[in-house]
Amino acid sequence: MKVHFWGTRGSLPASVTEGAVRAKIKKAIKASQGQIFNDDIAISGFVDTLPFSIRGCFGTNTSCIEIIGGEDYILCDAGTGLRDFSNHIIQQGPQKQHTFHIFLSHLHWDHIQGFPFFIPAYIPHNTINIYGCHDYLEASFITQQDFKNFPVSLKSMGSSIRFIVLEPEKVYTIGGFTVKTFQQKHPGHSYGYRFEKDGKSIVYSTDAEHKQDVEDIRYPFLNFFRNADLLIFDAQYSFSEYALSKEDWGHSNNLIAVELSVRAGVKRLCMYHNEPTMDDGKLEDFLEKTRRYLTLYAESYPLRIDLAYDGMEIEV
Repeated sequence: MKVHFWGTRGSLPASVTEGAVRAKIKKAIKASQGQIFNDDIAISGFVDTLPFSIRGCFGTNTSCIEIIGGEDYILCDAGTGLRDFSNHIIQQGPQKQHTFHIFLSHLHWDHIQGFPFFIPAYIPHNTINIYGCHDYLEASFITQQDFKNFPVSLKSMGSSIRFIVLEPEKVYTIGGFTVKTFQQKHPGHSYGYRFEKDGKSIVYSTDAEHKQDVEDIRYPFLNFFRNADLLIFDAQYSFSEYALSKEDWGHSNNLIAVELSVRAGVKRLCMYHNEPTMDDGKLEDFLEKTRRYLTLYAESYPLRIDLAYDGMEIEV
């Protein structure tokens, strides 16, 4: 089982400016002083030694991940990352009939805005199954593609599009996975998903605020996260930013992410829904501070901590 991250930003897409790229190039050139590069292998080796914030980019797309290893395509959320996934599918060659299962945490715009640009939805004979726990699931997609908002209506897209409303905390078998839903604190509610297959488990929990009763040993999310091989967790804010100005905005912070992961016995934590105002350097620093906090909170606990970026893949 594997997860591919197609979109990792929260709230709205983030841009990469000319100035930001220029600053990365300058830092790389400074770091290369005294180096001798005889071939591409030597150059690649040097690039690999640079911090991720210089050699890479955390990305610009809003929420969309792919869970690989089932019978069909499994996706969570349909932000702008869905367009990159779409391009990937098209580049694979002549189109075959496909079935796509898209699980939505909720229906705020940054989680559905990529769907009008989802090319497989325009191809006849494809089946698109869209799952969520809100009873206005289909209505949100119809409104998004009303002629006042977008030139192509939902019913004109060509594929077979079905909307399936799920019940919270009920267990389903979909696309070769066992899937459980769980209600989360967010304006209008959001829902997390736990995917299990062949003894492995992935929890997708974004746009969730952990506030009331979080210290309680019976806090219900502990069971939802319990022993997950991978927890994808909304840690949009630092603890200080959350406490000072972002309480009740419906998102969580990095310290709560660590604490809940340790208490629930999670094996690997991947922070997600990255703050769009933070550049690559700030996000890298955010990750390092989170890892340091783990050593203070539970030094001996073997939790691996990552920060998601567009294009990242994690094997489970």
